[in-house]
Amino acid sequence: MTAIRSLRANVTREEALRHFTGGTLPIASWFRSPVQSIAELYIPFRLFKVKFVNGGREESHIFGLDAVHGVMDLYEFSGPPGAQEVTSLESRNVLPVALGSLEARERVLAKVRKLVFSRGFFRMRDVRFEAEQIPGEICVPYWVCFRGKDKQLRLAVMDAVRRRAEGAKVRRMIEDWLQCK
Repeated sequence: MTAIRSLRANVTREEALRHFTGGTLPIASWFRSPVQSIAELYIPFRLFKVKFVNGGREESHIFGLDAVHGVMDLYEFSGPPGAQEVTSLESRNVLPVALGSLEARERVLAKVRKLVFSRGFFRMRDVRFEAEQIPGEICVPYWVCFRGKDKQLRLAVMDAVRRRAEGAKVRRMIEDWLQCK
């Protein structure tokens, strides 16, 4: 078991099970494989305080980048997570950190640049970016649903903090981890 600091989940096991077994239409259950089980899983994130200056105007944000591969979408925080938002626990369902600090810093800067430039490239003047890593890692809880039969299991994943379904990047990361175990 690994001791971790995690954001508090906003979705209980029962709510996750309802999400994965229910659906907006009863007909949808005809096309889905049956749920075999669900499990809580934790993905470690590195937090960065990112500043960018555009034409003399400075903005500062706190972003989380997954510390596994750095491929997930950024997690934005209004401020550093406080004691009421974080819990300490032990779990064996924690993806291992594989991304070094320097590479993580470069990836977060690249993702923020893309985000800022997507707002309007022509409004940018003398743009500068800085990223400072906030010490420590924080895990984000996810619910993973295993559907199907025998060797044809499929995954569905839900972010247990933001209450939203995750896509192929997260599923692939979890499948790779499961195959290595």
